[in-house]
Amino acid sequence: MSWVSQLQPIMFAMLGISLMLSILPRFDLRRMHSPLWRSIRLCTWMLSMALLGAVYADQALTKRLALRHLTQQPVTAIIYVDAIAQNAQADPNRWQHLVWVLNQQRVPVHWRINYPAKAQQTPLLGQYYRVTGQVKAAHSYAIAGVFDQERWWLQQNIMGSLQVETIQWLSPEQVAALGYRDFVHQQQSLFARMALQVAVQRLSFRDFIATHPFQNSGLLLALLTGDESLLAADTQQLFQRLGISHLLAISGPHVLIFAMLFCFVFMRLLHWLCPLLLLRIARPYLLVLPFLLCVWFYAALVGFEIPALRTLVSVLLISGFLLMKQALAPLKILLISASLLLLFDPFSVLSAAFWLSYGACFILLRVYQSLQIQRTRKQPAHTTWQSFCSFLYLMTLSQWKIFIALAPLIILMFHQISWLAPIANFIAVPMIGSLIVPIEVLAASISLYFPRLAVYGFHLADWLLQALLQGLLFLDRYAQIGQQYFAFSTWQIIGLSIVVAMLLLPQGLLPRAWIGLGALALAFSHKSRSEFELNILDVGQGQAIFLALPKQQMMIDVGGKYNEQQWGIGQQVIVPYLMDQGISSLDLVILSHLDQDHSGAFDYIRQVIPVQKLYSSEDDPRFEGIDFNYCYAGQQWHYGQIKISVLSPQQDQLQQAHQDKNEHSCVIYIQVPQATPFQNFLIMGDAGWKTEYQLLQQYPDLKVDILVLGHHGSRHSSSYAFLKQLQPKWAVVSAGKDNRYGHPNPMVLARLKELSIPVLSTIEYGSVQFYLDRQQMKWRVYRDQRRWLKQQR
Repeated sequence: MSWVSQLQPIMFAMLGISLMLSILPRFDLRRMHSPLWRSIRLCTWMLSMALLGAVYADQALTKRLALRHLTQQPVTAIIYVDAIAQNAQADPNRWQHLVWVLNQQRVPVHWRINYPAKAQQTPLLGQYYRVTGQVKAAHSYAIAGVFDQERWWLQQNIMGSLQVETIQWLSPEQVAALGYRDFVHQQQSLFARMALQVAVQRLSFRDFIATHPFQNSGLLLALLTGDESLLAADTQQLFQRLGISHLLAISGPHVLIFAMLFCFVFMRLLHWLCPLLLLRIARPYLLVLPFLLCVWFYAALVGFEIPALRTLVSVLLISGFLLMKQALAPLKILLISASLLLLFDPFSVLSAAFWLSYGACFILLRVYQSLQIQRTRKQPAHTTWQSFCSFLYLMTLSQWKIFIALAPLIILMFHQISWLAPIANFIAVPMIGSLIVPIEVLAASISLYFPRLAVYGFHLADWLLQALLQGLLFLDRYAQIGQQYFAFSTWQIIGLSIVVAMLLLPQGLLPRAWIGLGALALAFSHKSRSEFELNILDVGQGQAIFLALPKQQMMIDVGGKYNEQQWGIGQQVIVPYLMDQGISSLDLVILSHLDQDHSGAFDYIRQVIPVQKLYSSEDDPRFEGIDFNYCYAGQQWHYGQIKISVLSPQQDQLQQAHQDKNEHSCVIYIQVPQATPFQNFLIMGDAGWKTEYQLLQQYPDLKVDILVLGHHGSRHSSSYAFLKQLQPKWAVVSAGKDNRYGHPNPMVLARLKELSIPVLSTIEYGSVQFYLDRQQMKWRVYRDQRRWLKQQR
């Protein structure tokens, strides 16, 4: 049972107290109407609702966790396809489909299937298939501050991933005969058929744009339907650098533009066909249903992404208020919309899009409210020039306020921010929202009946996009600012939020001197740490260790390098982790050797985080401009009582390091004499039996409490004699899930088991941390701190 479930009795008690506090004032108890009692009632209700929301979310999480597939194994699955395929980000030559799987859980669940782009038979929309292949679960890099793939899969309701090997078409009658008659009938319902037709239309738009020679096909499609399958990687990176990636998501303006265009045509037709109807029914009431249908259609067309869902829920609320002739309060509608969205899908709260979307809307509301107040005090604009200046002022005010207000949230989520974002948004938002998207929507609507005519509309939108991209490229090339990482601790984020809130509050509400409160929090540069922290990070098949001392921040190995154009350990794992820890520079980096799985990420790390000193068993051109030294036995560093020593290789062996990198790894020995029960840590790098034998000969009295196994638990390391003599209290393995080497080797695990040495593997436990707490050396693993991560073991 989770800790949230244990709050249910408290929740019911708080709800009872809230109800009593609401009823008591009805008995004319004057004291109950005082500001103090009103505050108590408000706080009690807020706490009750928070507890209720936590329990509701916990129950939803429990249900979804029970449907996950957790093991890798061959399966035969019955699937139904109701979504279009997308390019696989890791491999552009493969396609991904989100499908319903009928025969793997007690209820149909979503899986993601992967198959080659040139497969002989590919799944078609609205069809059933029997597929075979290997199914596997998501496996995150379990490390603080890093993108959590397992959480993202839960949010997206993806319960497994299947690598398709064979595929066989099934008729609905065959599927019904297999026992899934209810699901087949459900897919034949009116709503399901409408949703399927929307998906078919979305695919037809992709095919239409892909088959014509547009310069920016991917961008045209992304702005029209949110489908990024044709989008070039360099365009995506440009939008990320400039802080305008949100424009690739279909937001409220896209949906409203389509709905307004449709309603305009609808009204013209009514004027022509049935003008008397306009005299009998007021225009707002007449347009409610068509407007709602248009918003629903476009939200479905883009896959019900959170910004589009926000618009749909808000329009439903506004329509309800309008039909009931109630006053429209924008902030109230925004809050109710967020509550309903979380009620419908509590996992939306895990999405950055949810917070950024509603945050931007809230700031825009504040901007417009401020302008309304100003307009009541000033003369309204009469001339075209005054109206244009007013528009420019509004755009500028909106962009910088949104940028400043969302900065703490963006830094908290992504650890980086683009200084060019306000300028880029000032250029791109009006051009895309006022010109390109309306032209695209109009062209897409025309393409349903007059495809040849629609091509001219898309060419016009393509020409405007090309002009916009040239301007953005010029800005990106000559501004030379781009994105900047921020190593902000929790206290610094809080301080920055206080400063931002003070700046955006109406003038005169609070003294500006209170900004100093936030500035005080900004002074805390690092998270509060103990005297000693050793973090064996989960970097997949590789090794990276972060050692934090009160006045020294260092790394021993930094993990591997994969395809940096698509995904890199340095950019995606190490730098975000260090930024999350508030680390803006590294005093010392020790690369045990130059194999890519230990040093490959160093290139990117040094571009972002300054490195003061570097030690390794080999020199390399990458180390130019850094204070480099060779590491060899006998070197020592003292930090208070903590002592760090190099035990291997010998200085006269360094010239052989290039021929035999593994055996000449820098072996690091860390001593924390004041700690109990773990004082001595030995980090072996990729050293094998030969180095282990030398260590036993040179250091016969070596004491080891925590041993980081050499070569990721390879069978050529961690010999029986070495383990038996050291007899560590814990062994730690840094390896990747399902790695092709089979690390840790079963023989090594058998030796450890025979010697009663417990093992902590980053595969099963994620990042492993040892920390000093009042002379007690304690340890914790990252996967135990998250329910969805812990369930993998």
